[in-house]
Amino acid sequence: MPPSLTSISDEAAIVFDNIADRAANLVNPTLRLGVTGLSRAGKTVFISSLVHNLLHGGRLPLFEPQRSGRISNTRLEEQPDDAVPRFQYEDHIRALVKDRVWPDSTRAISELRITIDYKSASGWNRLFSPGRLSIDIVDYPGEWLLDLPLLGQDFREFSERTATLARTGIRAELARDWLVHSSATVMDAPADEMTARRLAESFTAYLKACKSDERSLSTLPPGRFLMPGDLEGSPALTFAPLPDMPDTPAPKGSLRAMMERRYEAYKTVVVKPFFREHFARLDRQIVLIDTLQAINRGPEAVQDLERALADVLACFRPGSNNLLTALIRRRIDRVLVAATKADHLHHESHDHLQALTRRLVERAIHSIGMAGAGIDVMALASVRATREANVRRDGHELPVIVGTPMAGETIGSEHFDGNRKTAVFPGDLPEDPEAFFRALDDPAASHHLPELNIVRFRPPMLEETGGGITLSVPHIRLDRAMQFLFGDRLA
Repeated sequence: MPPSLTSISDEAAIVFDNIADRAANLVNPTLRLGVTGLSRAGKTVFISSLVHNLLHGGRLPLFEPQRSGRISNTRLEEQPDDAVPRFQYEDHIRALVKDRVWPDSTRAISELRITIDYKSASGWNRLFSPGRLSIDIVDYPGEWLLDLPLLGQDFREFSERTATLARTGIRAELARDWLVHSSATVMDAPADEMTARRLAESFTAYLKACKSDERSLSTLPPGRFLMPGDLEGSPALTFAPLPDMPDTPAPKGSLRAMMERRYEAYKTVVVKPFFREHFARLDRQIVLIDTLQAINRGPEAVQDLERALADVLACFRPGSNNLLTALIRRRIDRVLVAATKADHLHHESHDHLQALTRRLVERAIHSIGMAGAGIDVMALASVRATREANVRRDGHELPVIVGTPMAGETIGSEHFDGNRKTAVFPGDLPEDPEAFFRALDDPAASHHLPELNIVRFRPPMLEETGGGITLSVPHIRLDRAMQFLFGDRLA
């Protein structure tokens, strides 16, 4: 968890929420599952597919309660938090299944409750358990999670870290305008609203350039600068880091004092409420990442993903809860890091994708001096948009994937309209993750990094049964993720 919140009232609110949650659990057993992701990793698609497969009895051979026939009913119910927007499952699944378009990315927090009636595997438990579990799925942007480390940083440390990162690699080019504006600013001059606004705008433009598809960088705090919502234009979002600050207190009434005050306001108004009201109440967590996109964008994108993972995992302290932690500061006892879009590779490379992601997580964990207990890694596809085939070329069998590229996609000289299928050789990932990271860490060996042909495909066309009922959404290893995240709570 991040450093302790300094406000006694914050800590008291967390304890009160935990006690209320535990009391409610006595009547209706509930698990709060956090779902987040980095840089368009597919949070909305993951939740929609998970719920659709549970409601429609999808093919889930690795989800033991379903495989053994112990689940008798699954249904959506009204969520308990009236102040949190509902995850619009029906709209998202209609986009996937009927319109065959990918739903919009997460822009704010939302919640959905799905309740499962089941028969316990233990005859003893059947006497005492109601055989019912409600799963409250809490969907929130990964940028919000990356804000939590700010709770342990003052404005000087935040500015130094941000500026140091902005001056490295490709970021130096993207941050040029902001760095030029900052260097030309007299930070101890009297506070001026227009100067603060110009700095905030140039800093936000830098963050947006980092997040673009062409760069796919992941370390982008403060997260609300990219998705301001109803805070747009507020003083809490009208500030920017100040590189090369002097080691002296900010003069009263100066621009630097204004920036420090607004940074602290950002933590108070934005970060602390998210931590207290949502993050501190989670039981399990899945973090979705787009490892393939990072590999495709080059070494800096992969290294930035590793850095972001370290920041994310530093927010968690996985481990079993006891009575005291359950009431005061409960732990997230299981964290799953999932590399999405496995369907963009032939199945022969799925294990390689998982191994690369696992090593990425291990490196991130090592960099922050954290143990890896309670953290699992896998490669999955929440919605399988392709099928596999083999084609002959120059007398050799070549494994390919077949799907319908999104309108506007280009492969070589071919341009696609969103209706025509094609076969794509996606490339191969190295079997040995250590060889990959040796090449990643050595600029002279970067030519040994894999070349991937990543294409955006439309969601698949689903067939219907004779009764007109749409079959469940196809996936890769979604059932294994479900078993890890909540299968034990249905035992």
